[in-house]
Amino acid sequence: MSRHDARRQPRFTGPAGWAAILPSERRRAALSGQQGCDIAIVGAGYAGLSAARRLKQVDPGLDVVLLEAAQLGEGGTGRNSGFMIDLPHELTASGYEGGGETRDRQLTALNRQAIDFAAEAVADYALPAGTLQRIGKVNGAGSEVGMAANHAYAGHLQALGERFEMLDARAMRALTGSDYYLGGLFTPGTALIQPAGYARGLATGLERRGVRLFERSGVTRIESDASGWRLSTAEGSLRAERVILANNGHLESFGFERGRLMHIMLNACMTAELSPDQIRALGGAESWGITPADPMGTTVRRIGPAQGGNRIVIRQGGYYRPEMATSAADLARVTRRMREKFEARFPMLKAVPFAQAWSGHLCLSRNAASVMRALEPGLYAACVQNGLGTVRGTLSGIGAAELACGLQSDITRYFAAEPAPARLPPHPFDTIGANAYLRVKEWQSRRE
Repeated sequence: MSRHDARRQPRFTGPAGWAAILPSERRRAALSGQQGCDIAIVGAGYAGLSAARRLKQVDPGLDVVLLEAAQLGEGGTGRNSGFMIDLPHELTASGYEGGGETRDRQLTALNRQAIDFAAEAVADYALPAGTLQRIGKVNGAGSEVGMAANHAYAGHLQALGERFEMLDARAMRALTGSDYYLGGLFTPGTALIQPAGYARGLATGLERRGVRLFERSGVTRIESDASGWRLSTAEGSLRAERVILANNGHLESFGFERGRLMHIMLNACMTAELSPDQIRALGGAESWGITPADPMGTTVRRIGPAQGGNRIVIRQGGYYRPEMATSAADLARVTRRMREKFEARFPMLKAVPFAQAWSGHLCLSRNAASVMRALEPGLYAACVQNGLGTVRGTLSGIGAAELACGLQSDITRYFAAEPAPARLPPHPFDTIGANAYLRVKEWQSRRE
């Protein structure tokens, strides 16, 4: 018998811009009364939705319920930049290299499996065109330091036998319309998604196959007894034989991995839709994605009508918040900085306002370890995505579903071999140290 009470519920600052630019969607009911199922999944993000899809692949007869604390696509799923990256992309590394060539090859193969899983879901559920684009990405360099970082990463990719292309300033201008970048490193395997559109489409497809999804149903308590598990929400309760926690950093809210998880807030802005004159002034390609040569730099993405209009998304400004939330003042401060970075890259678009600004939550561990395992009999985790929610969430969701069904695979074996998240310094030294480190890294990467 065990009981886990949630210390906090997810909180969000600013609208989820990716959802805001899509047509409004029906609101699903909140969980009410007493209900039951075979497997309950806490969280309807990448991990939760992927777990539900994998469960239905393994056993179409399973009664699966998803409990989402927010409205679908309004939480973390709709607040990231939508890069499904296949290659090593460790945010805690000095570059993006992972844990050596053997591990990087293994992880790259798994990341590609996650991208294929997402692409198959898009096809199976007939999601709209533009939901997932396999067009690659560029590590953009705005300084000689960034150029050196790209060349170092290129050497690592060459050792792995991976394809890449070095772009000069002229090629970067042809792609982006911007004179800002000195060069870039293009890799072809990344898929770019419309995050909220992908989540909505996946959820609708799963519902057609019998999965039940309740929104605004944050779980306040999980407790076990001889017959299984009971999950409590504000308005109802759910009995389940097995439970998958797919709530990323909020795993800690239920008492797991306390003192081991780093909660970083990142912020993003999205422009108003560009006019035809502004599109001509900008030039470049209709859709592209740039990650910074330095992991602490600025991510930029241009989208087209198939994703919600001709717009530019910019993301930057990380800070450590153990309470997993940011303030309106924090967001306003970072938005001003993102405005400066936007105008430095696109001076021809100074008249274009930001239509949305929002904050999102990353959960990292010091040693880049995720938590995908059985926590207790019948209770599984698909959490701690280390800032890679699209691919790592997809993989951990698949893996947790397989564990819950008693299956083993390359995915479950990979996560089983990972160490536990490393312990952090005691509070408040964790906060002081992390924010000091982030400020230094942000200053060092200011041109990126």
